[in-house]
Parts: sequence; C-alpha cells; structure tokens
Amino acid sequence: MAPADYAAWKRDAVVAALKGADVAAEVGPLIDAHGEGRRRATFHARVDADGGVEVGFMRARAHEIVEIDGCPLFAPALREAPAVARALAEALKGMGKPLDIQTTATLGGLDVDLRGSGPLPPALSRKLVALAETLDLARLSLHGVAVVERRPAAVDFGAVRVVLPPGGFLQATAAGEETLARLAAEALPGAGRIADLLCGAGAFALRLAASHEVFGVDSDADAVGALKRASGEARGLKPVEAITRDLFQRPLRPDELERFDAVLFDPPRAGALSQAHELSQSRVPIVVAISCNVDSFARDARMLVEGGYTIESITPLDQFRFSPHVETVAVFRRPRVKKRRVGVLS
Repeated sequence: MAPADYAAWKRDAVVAALKGADVAAEVGPLIDAHGEGRRRATFHARVDADGGVEVGFMRARAHEIVEIDGCPLFAPALREAPAVARALAEALKGMGKPLDIQTTATLGGLDVDLRGSGPLPPALSRKLVALAETLDLARLSLHGVAVVERRPAAVDFGAVRVVLPPGGFLQATAAGEETLARLAAEALPGAGRIADLLCGAGAFALRLAASHEVFGVDSDADAVGALKRASGEARGLKPVEAITRDLFQRPLRPDELERFDAVLFDPPRAGALSQAHELSQSRVPIVVAISCNVDSFARDARMLVEGGYTIESITPLDQFRFSPHVETVAVFRRPRVKKRRVGVLS
C-alpha cells in the first residue's frame, strides 16, 4: 500500500468503530509511532512429529507455527531474539510441551519469560542458568518467576529507571510509549492530582509525576511494586501513590474519583467498561483514554459521552506497523464543577 493509503486505512478503522458505536467525533491524522521497531515479541515453540523443534509465530487464524529467523519490524535490540528462542526451545524439547517464549529488549539486554513448561527438575533449571550465561540474557524467568537475573531488566520511563517484573507489560515500541505519554501530558497541564488507572509499572505515571501528584492503580501487584520502588528511588518527583486493585471487579466509584483533577486509563484490549461507567457518573473534569482496540475504545467512549463528557480530540497512532491494530489517545472534558476533597483510597 502507498503510505497515504495505509495511513487512511488505519485512521478509517477508528472512524468506522466510532460510527458503529453512534459516537460523533473528529479523528485526527495517524501518527507514525513505530520508531526503531518492536521491542517485545512472543515466540511459540513445539516439538514436531520428527522430534525436531518448530519455533516462530502462529499463522493467522490457524494453529500452525511459521518458523522465522528474523523480523524487519524488530528494534535492533531484539534482533537476536529468534535465535535465543530457538536455543531455549531446544534445551526444553525433552519435556515435549508447547512453549510461549516472551522476549523483551531492556537496557540490561534481553529479558525472557518462558511459559508452558510447568515446574522444571533441578538439573534442567541448572541447564537454563548456564544457557542464560551463554546467550548473555539479562534475565530468564519461568512463568513469571526469575530463574536467573544477571543484570537488571530495566527500562526508562522518561527520566525514571524501572526494573520490570518478569513477563510484565510494556508498550510495543519505545516511540509509541513516548508519543502516548506526550499526548497525555499535553492534555493535563493544569491538573494537580491525576489518577492513572491500569497503570502497570508506571510508563505514564512516572512521567506525569515530574509535574503532577499521581495515584496509580493496577491489579498486577508486581507491576505496582516496580512502580513504587522506582518512584521511591527517583529524585525530583511529585508525590506518587500506588495500590493494587482489580478495576474490572472493583472500579473506582464516583465518590472515590472526587479527589482527582484528571484521570488517565489505558486498559487491555477488552477495554474498561465498568470503570468507564463509573467515570461517566463522576465529576472528574478531564479524562484521557488510551486504547489498543478500536471497538472497545468506541464502546467506552460512548459511555463517557452519554455521561456528559465531550470529546476534545482523538488521535490514532501506529505502533503496530503492518497489522490492523491501531492505538488511540482521546481527551474527554466536562464543565468544571466545585469539587470536595475526600479520603484516601485503598
């Protein structure tokens, strides 16, 4: 596709989803946020009928593994990931189990989390430790538990360095994360206290804390712990609080939202219907919604609009180049009302 046609196709996906949800809004032009490329990839591995190992990506809408040696969408720091995934799959092929091998490029090197093998016998664990040394991995984990950590699996969220939990979430590209954070910050210059809902390890919260008080909430206790450690070690930040809470089961209620001048939320692909409903009933002046799924975004946007918010802007981003996925950043506002201060959340 010609670049202009490609950009229009991506933007039109957002336009169509909003139209389908009966939400009238102007959608801005697509921003290219691919940057150096993908810094995360999950490989799949299994033993074939001849006793060999297949390692690669899954074919779309099929259970077939397409073996690959490299990918032009990868950032340079992820270039060795296919070879690393194959070496690890070969080491575990005797177990005969299909594996998911998540690789992440960090400042310390590749961070790898293996899933599907189940508990390993001591001899095989020792083999993986030796292999991590040979492959020069920063960290190797099994089902989210570190087997060996040779160097911190750290990334920078703005000026703050964070050690990610094993298997933790990270935006697909560094450029995408930086662009999302910039657009969010540009919408919140006058907000004193911000709630970052579904905050993860703090990609947005820690950047915003340079000039705002931030309260982060996420169901992932390890991610919240990483955020809290990083904010405690950083200098020059405004106060940062963070708690573990499942916002899909226990969304923040309107009375709990009273203490905030703005809310940012960035849910997984399923969206944040329960939390969007509570926000729609709240008096929060500004809501910034970030989404990687146009359909759940349109549904949540309709909820906010029906609650009295107006859409100030919708910006589509492309950090998933050559895929149908589109990231969006939307800013919602409602007329300012006098707010009362309430107590601490838990």
